[in-house]
Amino acid sequence: MTETLPPGSTIGILGSGQLGRMIAIAAAQLGYRCHIYAPETGPANDVAPAFTQGAYDDDAALAAFAAQVDVVTYEFENVEAAPIERLGDLVPVRPSPKSLKVAQDRVSEKRFVEDLGGRPARWAEVPDRAALDTAIAAIGCPAILKTTRFGYDGKGQARLASPADADAAWDAIGGGPAILEGFVDFEHEFSIVIARGLDGRTVSYPPPRNVHKDGILDTSTLPAPAEIAAQWTEAATLAGRVAEALGHVGVLTLEFFAGSDGPVFNEMAPRVHNSGHWTIEGAETSQFENHARAILGLPLGPTRLTGTAVSMTNLIGDDAARWAALAAEPGLHLHLYGKHEARPGRKMGHVTRVVR
Repeated sequence: MTETLPPGSTIGILGSGQLGRMIAIAAAQLGYRCHIYAPETGPANDVAPAFTQGAYDDDAALAAFAAQVDVVTYEFENVEAAPIERLGDLVPVRPSPKSLKVAQDRVSEKRFVEDLGGRPARWAEVPDRAALDTAIAAIGCPAILKTTRFGYDGKGQARLASPADADAAWDAIGGGPAILEGFVDFEHEFSIVIARGLDGRTVSYPPPRNVHKDGILDTSTLPAPAEIAAQWTEAATLAGRVAEALGHVGVLTLEFFAGSDGPVFNEMAPRVHNSGHWTIEGAETSQFENHARAILGLPLGPTRLTGTAVSMTNLIGDDAARWAALAAEPGLHLHLYGKHEARPGRKMGHVTRVVR
C-alpha cells in the first residue's frame, strides 16, 4: 500500500526558481497547494500561496516549514544533503536525500552509473592541481575540466585543447576538486526523462534531441532522429535501473550523447529538467504533473506525444523581449518566468510548438 495525499494537501518546494514555479502550477491544477522555501524570492513565489524565507541550513526555519507541509520536494540539487536529511525526519522528502547526494557530486554520480552498467565518457578524478597533470596524461586532450559540485548550464567548466591549457583551466574553475572528461565523438545529445511513483511504477517520455549553445540548452525537438531512436531503449533501461537503485520518487533525468557504440552517459538530475519543458503542451501528462503525482502517491499519467512533432526553444537573456511577436504567432505556446532582469545566459522563459 502507498500513502496517497488527498487534494488540499500542501507540497513544500525547496527553491524559488522557474522549475518550482511550473511544479506549483501543475500541482494547483490537481487541487494541491504549494509552499516555497528559499533564501530569496523568485518566479515560484508568484504562483504559490505560501513562502518561507530561510537558509537551507537553518534547522529551526526548516522545522517550522516542515510543520506546515505534507511532503517536500526540491527543484534543484545545489543544496547540501545533511539539512535535507534532517528535514526528512520531520516530513516525507521526495525524491530522497540519497538521490540528491549522488547527483550533486560528479564523482559519486559517475561511479554509481558505471556500477549499473552505464558508460560515461573516459574520466578521472582531479582532487588537486597535481592530479590534473596525471589525469591529462591518462585521458588526453581535448578534454573538459568540471567542478565536482555546483556546476550547471556550462558553469564550473573549462576546456583544454592541449596540456598547455592546464593552468588556465584550473584557474577558470576556481581550483578543485574536479573531474577531467575526455571529449566524446557523438552525433547528437539527448535526454531520458523518467518518473517513478511511490509504488515503484515508472513512465518515461520519448527522448528529445537537445542542442546546446554556450553550454546552455537551446532547443529540444521530437521526434528524435534515427541515431537517437536506435539508442532509446538502452538509455531508458539504464534510467530505470538508476531510479530503482536510488529508490527515487519523482522525476529523474539522464543526459546522453548518441555515440557510435551506443549511449554515452553525461550527467543526471534528480528533478524535473529543462529538456522536459516541451511536455507541458507536447505530452499527455507534463513532467511537472507527473512529478507532483509521484510525490503525492497518485497514479502516473501517460507520456504519449499530443502531436506528430514538438519543439521547445529557451528564451535566454534579451530573447524574452520579443514576447509580443511570439505571443502573436499562431500555435506557439509562450512561457515567461516572471524574472525582472534579463541577463546574458539567464533563462527568462521558453516557447513550445506542437505540430498536430
